[in-house]
Amino acid sequence: MTFELTKEYLERIQTAIADQDDALLRAEMEELYPADISGILYELETDQARYLLTLLDRKVGAEILANLDPGDRRDFLEAFSSQELAPYVDEMDSDDAVDILNEQPIQVREEVIGLLEDREQARFILDLLHYDEDVAGGLMQKELIKINLNLTVNQCIEEIRQQAENVEKVHVVYVIDDAGKLLGYVSLKKIVLSRKHAKIADIYDEDIIFVETYRPVTEVAEIMQRYDLEAVPVVNVQGRLLGRITIDDIVDVITEKAEEDIQAISGISGEVVEDDNIWQRAKVQLPWLVAGAVGSLMAATVINGFQDELSQIAALAAFIPIIGSTGGNVGIQTASLIVQSLTDKGGLTASMGQRLLRTILVALINGLVVGLLAGAYTFIIGEPRLFFVVSTSLLSVVMLASFMGTITPLLLNRIGINPAVASGPFITTANDLIGIGVYFLIADLLLHL
Repeated sequence: MTFELTKEYLERIQTAIADQDDALLRAEMEELYPADISGILYELETDQARYLLTLLDRKVGAEILANLDPGDRRDFLEAFSSQELAPYVDEMDSDDAVDILNEQPIQVREEVIGLLEDREQARFILDLLHYDEDVAGGLMQKELIKINLNLTVNQCIEEIRQQAENVEKVHVVYVIDDAGKLLGYVSLKKIVLSRKHAKIADIYDEDIIFVETYRPVTEVAEIMQRYDLEAVPVVNVQGRLLGRITIDDIVDVITEKAEEDIQAISGISGEVVEDDNIWQRAKVQLPWLVAGAVGSLMAATVINGFQDELSQIAALAAFIPIIGSTGGNVGIQTASLIVQSLTDKGGLTASMGQRLLRTILVALINGLVVGLLAGAYTFIIGEPRLFFVVSTSLLSVVMLASFMGTITPLLLNRIGINPAVASGPFITTANDLIGIGVYFLIADLLLHL
């Protein structure tokens, strides 16, 4: 049964903290998953959250800290001394420990590493700290199971027992040579089913997918998605096995990338969450809003230039909103499909000409349907003379918006700019200007105004 945090439950926890009812708090927390406890910590004051965390088992507390939002975690851990933080870092996977320590001041980071009781953990952390967070080396964890190819199955099982103490999840056993170079892997099933005196060299699989430490994390995510991997080993340029990247870390990367693309498409220029303060939220939304406002003022200028036409046929003004909104919607839809296709590296990529041809054919169908529908409305309002003006204008706007929605992200991608920023306010504003201009020009031509 899933846990639901209610106001009444939260008040009960707050009361127990105020009364220092440790027995009740421990009993309540034992019934919850770490992720559920994280949700409670978000709702508590820092002192309350700190008190609750100190009552939990250190391993559970370490998992909670590892899963907290980085911004909230950084603020929360300011209430902890290096001596208090070190025991939690000792219990974490090395990649999670490095993430947390990278958020701390250099002095705190060095003090925590010096205080770690598990010196192997300290060594792992020092090995990982020099990698950038956006490459495979910065995402990998050092905890894994590796065996020498010269061992027998019986010796291998004993090695697994010893090494598995520090490994939370065992996906496969990696096989290395005497120099530590990755040779392949052997599945747990094959180890169990093989004769105990069989050599690992005779049963391991050489067909293994791996990544180098310098590979961008987005590329690692694509590889793991394409080949449906639960974990991928990481090697250095000499091929020596250094660590592994697990699927839970890749899910975080994919989620973060999707959030960035959604914000870019929405016209948000920086990282922002709903809980940020007013100025932070305004600062990242304002640039595109200003750009959109400037575009709208330019569109208003275009409309103002056709005052004579509007004074002769006032009904022309009734169709300005549908011209603008249809162009914007079509542009965003087309751009979103193109951006999605650009992020899929696993299939064949259509040429720009093929994409444009497909876009024109789809736009022709959509434009005819929308144009005829809007044209029919001219009869309802008693302005049949506007039928061809409205129908032709909408067909033209849909075609032009589809063209822009296709060509803009492709060009941006070609010059190395994130194509997600091509959508949203940019395309909407551009299509407003083009659509309204086309609408009045067609009205001029067909109605001889």
